[in-house]
Order: sequence, then C-alpha cells, then structure tokens
Amino acid sequence: MTGLLRTYLRPHRAVLALIAALLIVQALANLLLPSLNADIINDGVVTGDIGYIVRTGIVMLAVSVALGAASIVAVYFSARTAMRVGRQLRSDLFRRVESLSLSQMNDIGVPSLITRNTNDVQQVQMLILVGLTMMVLAPIMAVGAIIMAIRENVQLSLLLLVVIPLMLVVIGAMVVRAIPLFRSMQIKIDRVNLVLRENLTGIRVIRAFNRTRAEEFRFEDANDDLTRTALKVTRLFALVFPILMLIMNLSSVAVLWFGGHLISDGSMPIGNLTAFLAYILQILFSVMMAVMTLMMVPRAAASSDRIMEVLNTTPALTDPVDPVTAFTAPTGLVRVQEAEFSYPGAEQPVLEGIDVTFLPGTTTAIVGGTGSGKTTLVNLLPRLADVTAGRVTLGGVDVRDLPQESLWQHFGLVPQRAFLFSGTIATNMRFGAPHATDADIWSALEIAQAAEFVRTLPEGLDAPVDQGGANFSGGQRQRLAIARAIVRRPDIYIFDDSFSALDYATDARLRVALARSVGEATVIVVAQRVSTITGADQIVVLDYGRIVGIGTHDELLERCETYRQIVDSQAQAGVR
Repeated sequence: MTGLLRTYLRPHRAVLALIAALLIVQALANLLLPSLNADIINDGVVTGDIGYIVRTGIVMLAVSVALGAASIVAVYFSARTAMRVGRQLRSDLFRRVESLSLSQMNDIGVPSLITRNTNDVQQVQMLILVGLTMMVLAPIMAVGAIIMAIRENVQLSLLLLVVIPLMLVVIGAMVVRAIPLFRSMQIKIDRVNLVLRENLTGIRVIRAFNRTRAEEFRFEDANDDLTRTALKVTRLFALVFPILMLIMNLSSVAVLWFGGHLISDGSMPIGNLTAFLAYILQILFSVMMAVMTLMMVPRAAASSDRIMEVLNTTPALTDPVDPVTAFTAPTGLVRVQEAEFSYPGAEQPVLEGIDVTFLPGTTTAIVGGTGSGKTTLVNLLPRLADVTAGRVTLGGVDVRDLPQESLWQHFGLVPQRAFLFSGTIATNMRFGAPHATDADIWSALEIAQAAEFVRTLPEGLDAPVDQGGANFSGGQRQRLAIARAIVRRPDIYIFDDSFSALDYATDARLRVALARSVGEATVIVVAQRVSTITGADQIVVLDYGRIVGIGTHDELLERCETYRQIVDSQAQAGVR
C-alpha cells in the first residue's frame, strides 16, 4: 500500500506540504489553549485580575479562530487531494484493463475488475482523506500533549506509562485480527458481484430453466457469507471501542484522584490540573483518531494490493519497440503462415499448422464443426491474440511489428455476439468512424438490411440504444453491428458467424448488397450455413484445429471428406 500511496501522492507534494503546515498550526493551537486556560485560572481567577482574564481571553479567541480556519482549509485540500488520487487511480486501472488481453481479463475476472475500479479505489480514497486530516494530526497532537502534560506535572505524567502502552496493545490486537478479515471481505464482495452480474445478464436462461429460486438461494448464500464476515469485523470494533473508552475514563478518574491530592497539599495549582486533564484527553483523543484511521487501514491495504495486482500486470499484447510503419504489399492482403495457437496451460494447441492467404477483393469463408477453432483463427488476424508459433502478416508485415491501433484501423469486426453500446443508433454507427455523415450511416444501414426497421422508429438515427442493445431483437442487433462495420469502410471485413440470427431471404439480400459495396476489401466470413457461402472465392475447412481443405464449393465437394459431411448433414437436416 505504501508504494501505491507514494506513487499517487507524489504529484501533490506542494498541497501535502500546505496541509501539513495547516495541521501543525491546528495542533499548536489545540496544545496552546489548555495552557492559556490554566493561566486564566491561576493568574486571573484566583487573583481576581479581570484585565488579565480579558487579555488572555482575546488571545484564546484569536487562537480559536486560527484553529477553525486551519481546520477548514486543511479538510478542503485533503478532500480535493483524495478525490484527485481516486480519479487518477480509476483512470489508470481502466487504461490498464483496456490493454490486457482477453485471457488476462478472464483470469482476473470481470466482476473482480469492476469491484477493483469502484469499491477498492473508494477504500484507498477514504483512507487518504481520513489519513491526511487525522493520521498526520494524531501523532503531532499525541507527542505535543505528552510534552505539555509533563511540563504541567511530572508526577501525574507517570500515568501515561501505563495508559498509552495499554491502548497500543488493544489497537495492535485489533489490527492483526482485522487485516485478514478485510481481505476476505473484498473477495466476498467479488463473489456477490459475480452472482449478481450472472443473474442480470442470464435472466432469460434462468427463467426458461425455472431456476429463479435456485439463483435466489445462490445469491443469498454469497450475501450471507459476506454479511458474516462483515459482522465479525463489526463485532471486533464494537469490542475495541468500549475498551478504549473504559481506559480513557479510568485515566480521567486517576488524574482527578491523584491531582486532587497534589492540589490539597499545595504541590500543584488547580489551573495546572485542568490543563493536565485537557492534555490527557488530547492524548487519548489522538489515540482514538489513530484507531479510527487504523480501522480503515487493513481494508484499504487489501484494496491497494488488489489494485496493484492489476496495475502491475504486464499486458500480454504490447506494441513493438521499433514499429514498422510502411507496408510492402496491399493492406488488404493477410497471410497466416504455419501458425499455431495454444491457451496457457493447455495440453494441445487449439490451432496447428495453419497456412492460408486472404486476398483483397475476395471473399473467404471459414467453416468447421463446433470447437474446430474458427473464431480463434479470425481473432489472430487483428491480433486479439498472438500466435504461439508461426506468424500472421498484414500487407507483408508481421502484425506483431505494427502498433496495435494502426493494425486495428484496417479491420472491421462483427463478433459472434452482436454488442451495441448504450447511446443512440447514430453514436453506435459512428463508433469506428466518428466523422461519418448521416448519408454514410443510411447507406450502411441499407446494405445491412437495417434501414427499414430504423425508419419505423420515431427518432430514426437518434433512437435510444440500451446497454448491449437489449431493446432490439437478436436479428436487429446483428444487422446494426454489421452496419457499424460497413460505416468504417475498412480494408478487411471479418464476420464471425454474424448472419446466424437472420432469415434466409434477409441473409441473401445482405450478402448481395455487401458484395457490391465492399469493392477491393478483403471479406472473411465464419459461417454455419454452407448454402449461404457456396459463392465464396475460397472456403477454408477446419477440423480439430487443422486445415483439412481449401478451395471453392465444387472443389471441396470433390476432394474434402469433412466438407462433404458438413454439406450432407445440413442437407439431411433441411438447413438452407
């Protein structure tokens, strides 16, 4: 945690110095007031010197005003610093998550990443806020009050040798017990978020399988687990605070008891006793402030570790040190040469010995059984994953030698699961082409066979889109996602099983319109229905991660047994 705080507080050193100065002023004012009050009692009240009382009272009023002003300004700058650190932490976390590969994100877990960017950052942010106002002030106050208490009376100060170590033992025991509990709490918050997220995104499946009650029990189990841990922490602090209050009250009683005896035998003026009692209370109050801050430290430490785990994760996919900026071939030319891909820890590669070329101005279809590696293959092209052997080239250049953003701008990807962002249809269409005109958007919608249903919407292009496109049907989402890729006018189109939710007639019209509009672009289609890709210039057949056939529809029917089986199985099933 100290490393994180040091890193993110370093840019605010000037403000921290100002806050420290203000806290010192605040501490000195707090320490001076009891001494002035003792002087009023000893030299004013006892002697009846009204003038001295007035003069000292004015000084006390001025000190109080300075104390109030310093407190307000210190809290303002502390809050501003904490909020800025929180903003920077969230920004850095988001940027790092954006740079992680899909497998790295899955390893950490999406619910956990959300928790780290919200709850965990908030814990660190609150610690900074409280720490700057209390953690700095508490030790200054405690040390200063001890010095001032000794100055008032050495004999009574011996009580501190008992009180302070006793309080430190209680606080230390609390911290040691609380740290593992807080770590456990953050993990259990992840679990609650995971169950909640799964239920919200999978609500239709849950209802279709009549699992509502079972999921309620699953959430209750995760929620109860978190609650039990939180109660353990609450009980711990519920026990600690009364103990500390008991020590504080017994200390006050002891000061009054022994101080009363000192006053009765003339060893100590009554004003000094009131000042000493005030300093004892300041010491104990400082300890209480430290405890309040220490209550937050274990949880903030656990949160800090989780944040640093993400920030210290090295992205698996990085830009090259010396990127290539010039292509040696058309940017629509993509070659996969003896490529192999394996997931970390897998015994067998998902793809092996892949050698295929995608030419500009042609359409290449990729077919194969479930799990044959079709999506994995197309993910290698825009470098959403890196090959573990062999290479993938774009325009004659290895994709690993190109800056990622430069590489991605040549691709228009329509994934298996069409995903739309909250906003409007227009903002979604301009997602990859911010400067696209309304005419460009309508043209893309016509090609994607989506213009008709968009025109029926009262707002047209300004029609709202819910998160994920939940207010549109599956077929509408697919057509809008296809239109979004067309608006970008990339060199390479990748349609990863993007026509599965379309009826045959819409599919046919879309493909005809698409063929007329893409020009010399490279089109790569992952398909399930063979009948819709019979006109492709090239069909790649995958089976268990290996290419078992490349050619046109007629050529593959003659010489590729796997392709014939796919065609025959669909013909027998009546798939058009």
